[in-house]
Amino acid sequence: MPEQWFGGMKVVVQRVLEASVAVEGRELGRIGKGLLLLVGISGQDDEKTADRMADKICKLRIFEDENGKTNLSLADVGGGLLVISQFTLYADCHKGNRPSFIQAGQPDMAQALYEYMLGRFKERVPVVEQGSFGADMKVSLVNDGPFTLALDSGELFK
Repeated sequence: MPEQWFGGMKVVVQRVLEASVAVEGRELGRIGKGLLLLVGISGQDDEKTADRMADKICKLRIFEDENGKTNLSLADVGGGLLVISQFTLYADCHKGNRPSFIQAGQPDMAQALYEYMLGRFKERVPVVEQGSFGADMKVSLVNDGPFTLALDSGELFK
């Protein structure tokens, strides 16, 4: 499989009415209306990628206006963000039945970039909650719509 297939940073964006994350039965974060982000970081990603992806997500017009059209951004509706790291977005299932994760970023690099991205979001969004990098997390959500997007920086920013 060609390397460009893996693209860059992958983010699953889910429009939610509420979402929360817990580790070992302890709630770490909760939001009301907003976006749940599942963030996968590749070994090719850097701060420029994180900046561009954070900007794109904050500007997405995926909330309904008074006419029922998806025309409003996260800021327009005063929504929050729940940001969860998820290296499994890089699962390669092309060979055999056991996924390979070799395209996922190395943990130290991925965690630093995840923290950097959180900082970028916190500059723009009043409520930013997060999971625990690398932990076994339990994520709950009420998907609004459902409305789910899969963003890949390798496709968005060619």
